[in-house]
Amino acid sequence: MMPSVEILAVGTELLLGQLIDTNTAFIAQHLAESGIDVHATHIVGDNQKRIAAAIRDALERSDGVITTGGLGPTVDDLTKEAVCDALERGTELHEPSLHAMQEFFASIGREMRENNRKQAYVPRGSHVLHNLQGTAPGFIVESGNRFVVSMPGVPREMKPMFVEHVLPWLKKHFNVHETILTRVIHTVNVAESEIDYRISDIFSALENPKIAVLAYEGRCDVKVMAKAATQEEAQALIAPIQREIERRLEGHVFGHDGDTLESVIHTLLQKHRWRAAVAESCTGGRIAAALTAVPGSSKSFVGGIIAYDNDIKITELGVAPDLLARAGAVSEETVLAMAEGARTVLRADIALATTGIAGPDGGTPEKPVGLVWFGLSSAVHQAEVKNSPEPQAVSQVAVEKWERIQGGSVSRRVEFRGDRTAIQSRATTYALGLLWNHLARVLR
Repeated sequence: MMPSVEILAVGTELLLGQLIDTNTAFIAQHLAESGIDVHATHIVGDNQKRIAAAIRDALERSDGVITTGGLGPTVDDLTKEAVCDALERGTELHEPSLHAMQEFFASIGREMRENNRKQAYVPRGSHVLHNLQGTAPGFIVESGNRFVVSMPGVPREMKPMFVEHVLPWLKKHFNVHETILTRVIHTVNVAESEIDYRISDIFSALENPKIAVLAYEGRCDVKVMAKAATQEEAQALIAPIQREIERRLEGHVFGHDGDTLESVIHTLLQKHRWRAAVAESCTGGRIAAALTAVPGSSKSFVGGIIAYDNDIKITELGVAPDLLARAGAVSEETVLAMAEGARTVLRADIALATTGIAGPDGGTPEKPVGLVWFGLSSAVHQAEVKNSPEPQAVSQVAVEKWERIQGGSVSRRVEFRGDRTAIQSRATTYALGLLWNHLARVLR
C-alpha cells in the first residue's frame, strides 16, 4: 500500500489571500514523483489550537503530516508549539542551531534579539533540519508509527530543505523503491472536451500509466503518469501511450514538460533563421510581452506595433484609410493589412496581427464583444503547406472559428467568452498557438 501524508500550510496571510501558497504544490509534486501519496492539503491560520487540532486530525488519517510556515521569531509563529501540543511533548534547545544563528547575525553586524533564540528550540527528540537559507531550522519528530515534518514557509528556505533532507528521509522511512514519472503533453487551441472525446478509450482502459487532462486559458495539458521500479521502466510504460495520444491530437501538440508556446516558437524561428513581428490592437502588447519573455528572443523577434488607434494602423502599418472606412477596424481585411504592414515595415519573415472587441462595451450584433480577428503574413506561400489540420472549437473559450488561406496570408475569426481580461488573455494564447501551428507546418 502506498504511504500517505497530508500537507498543512500555516499562515493567516494565506487564508486571507494576501499570499499564494506555492509550497504545497511543490511538495505534492515531489512526493508524487517519489511514490508517496498525498491524501489531503490544508491551510490553517496562525492559531495554536487550530494548528494542533489539524495535526491531530491528519495523523488519524495518514502516516504523517508535513507543515510549512510558522517557525519564525514573532509572536504569531506558533507551529512548533502546536506540534508539541498535538504530540504532547515539550521543547529542547538545539545548540548547533543557536550557534548558527549567532554566527549569522554576527556576520551581518546585527544584534541577535531574544525572540530569535526561540527559533533554536525544537520538539524534544526531533531530528533537526539545518536551514542554509535562513535562521529557522526545520525538524522531523516521530510519535509511534506517525511523524510530523515542519519546515519554514519561505519558499527559498523550504525547497532546499525539503529536497536535500526531508525527501531522502521519507524515502528511507517508508522504504520506497518505486518511482512515479510524469510526462506532460502540451496542447493548444483544442477543447478539453475534444481531447476527452479523442482519448477517452485510452483513459478508461489504463491503470498504469494513468492519464489526466488539465485545462488552462486557451490550452490544455495531458499528463501521463507511470509508476515503476526505475525511471527507465516508467518511461517505457509511458512511451507507447504518449505516441498514441499525440497521434490523435496531431496539429495541437506543441511541446512537452517544461516547454512553453513562446519557447517552441523561438526554437522554430531560430532553427530556420526566421524573424517574427507583431501588430496588436485588442491584445495591447501581450503577445510581444510573451515572446520577449524568452531568453535569447532578440535573435528571432524583431519587434511589434501596438496599433490601438486607427491613425496608428494607417501611419505605422500602412492600412489604407478607405479599407478601414469600408470594412472597419475589426475585420478580416484590416487584420490582414496589419499583418502585411508589420512584416513589411519591420522587415520580418512572418508577422502576426490581432484586432477585436475586448469589451465590456463596443459590441454589435454583427461584431459582438469577444470577437477577435487574427492575421498572419508569411514569406512562404501557403500552397507549400500540406495536411493542414482542421481547427477545433475551444470549449468555454471560443464559440466560432473561421479560417481563410490565400496567398501568403492566413486569417481567422474567433469569438471568445469572458470579461475583458479573459478575452485578452485567451486571444493572446490563441494567437501564439496560431503562430506556432503555422510555423510547424511551414518550417518542418
